Amino acid sequence: MGKLLVNVFLVTFLVFLGHNVEGLGVNWGDISSHKLPPKDVVKMLQENGIKKVKLFNNDETILNALAGTGIEVMIGISNQLLKDLVNPDVAKKWVKENVTRYEPKSPKGVNITLVGVGNEPFLRDYKDTLTNVTGPALENIQNALNDAGLGDTTKATVPLNADVYLSPNWNPVPSGGFFRADIIDPLNYILKVLNKNKAPFMVNIYPFLSLFYGNGAFPFDYAFFDGVSNPLKDKDGVEYTNCFDANLDTCAAALAGAGYGNMTIMVGEMGWPTDGNNYGNVTLAEKFYKGFVSYLAKGKGSPRRPGNVEAYLFALFDEDRKSTLPGNFETHWGLYYDDGTPKFPLDLHGNKKTLVSVPNVEKLSKKWCVIKPDVKNFTDLMTYACDRADCTPLTNGSSCQNLNDAAKASYAVNAYFQNNQQKDDSCNFEGKATVTTKDPSQGTCNFTIGFKSLTSLSPSPSPLPSSDHSDSKAPSSSSSSTSPSTPKFLAFASMGISFLVSLFFM
Repeated sequence: MGKLLVNVFLVTFLVFLGHNVEGLGVNWGDISSHKLPPKDVVKMLQENGIKKVKLFNNDETILNALAGTGIEVMIGISNQLLKDLVNPDVAKKWVKENVTRYEPKSPKGVNITLVGVGNEPFLRDYKDTLTNVTGPALENIQNALNDAGLGDTTKATVPLNADVYLSPNWNPVPSGGFFRADIIDPLNYILKVLNKNKAPFMVNIYPFLSLFYGNGAFPFDYAFFDGVSNPLKDKDGVEYTNCFDANLDTCAAALAGAGYGNMTIMVGEMGWPTDGNNYGNVTLAEKFYKGFVSYLAKGKGSPRRPGNVEAYLFALFDEDRKSTLPGNFETHWGLYYDDGTPKFPLDLHGNKKTLVSVPNVEKLSKKWCVIKPDVKNFTDLMTYACDRADCTPLTNGSSCQNLNDAAKASYAVNAYFQNNQQKDDSCNFEGKATVTTKDPSQGTCNFTIGFKSLTSLSPSPSPLPSSDHSDSKAPSSSSSSTSPSTPKFLAFASMGISFLVSLFFM
């Protein structure tokens, strides 16, 4: 999914509808201007009964907070390091510094069970720059783990995008799944390493993106888990009532065709955003997650992969510093708002207990920054504010799209004001903005209040920008998502759109 983030692997035992379900995961990203104290986040994970955590990076503070908790941890290696890890000595040093030092086999240590080697390295956007180094890097990391005496409990794998497999036009069904021809040799290298070490195959699946990029051609109900009136029928009579099963079984068919039909599949990312698009909202996200939790609780699995499914929800928190190139929804994938508050009730255990908030979060004062009534020109002001704060809720299809221009400008300056911890000089804008204690929220548009954070931005004043400011992110009333040429788009351009649409309409 081209993005960058710290990923949480939230796995818990679900007791729901009489079943024990094992394998529900969540990604925990940290591309945020304000981060919550890791110790408090870990307390929240424990309170929610979360047993596993998956991280993209290896933040020492987070890992130390996880020490002694027994929570299973997956850490990650960035794509930038893959070329260096072709050297076995570099891999050994990396394992020593990032795994061994945390004593994963000690009750007092960090229970590191998985290492993600790179992230979606076979995306076409990378133009083969990582194609031939990923396999050797994976092998060297796993060998280093083995040499350190950790290989039996800590496995290395490669999180892959769903664009690595597809079905042919002449046989557009899950059973026809195969791996892309341009990566078959390096992928076979990876599969051999995974198989030898009994490590899982990891892939990211996003039904939301099939719907988003389908431009109206993708069946809406097929993105969820409530059933469809026109199931997708495979050639052998197997029926599919949701996108997830069809995608997972296409992957299973591709693995079987490569000679690894029994290899464990883990879904590395799976989620639904809550803003930034017509389909990205809290209502549909709640529908999706509750349906998926129920799906997992039944323990049925997919037609070709029956049984429990391990999947990592994406993501734990919103991340306001993520690139919006894939779409304006990119900053809104969290189950939680960035202040640690759940966006909607979600029962993970079937005991009528919903997600609890992160403890000890101190909200800022109930005050907002708004535009003064006599201000008529908002362009430069919004450019400055939105370049330094997340204004994606103002874009088409988002929660604040229906605001008038003055209210949109107020949203922008308030986002900037809260980002700067409500500092006195961050709501001025050369006299065009003022602080109010009256909540300016209206309709579906929530003017947020910030929270005290250990990682808040350095205080900065709010002058108007110069006219030659070149990296503006300010949305206008006609803003729309950037044309996709991104990891998430690539995953479903091949698999989610052309494959699934062809099943329904060709």
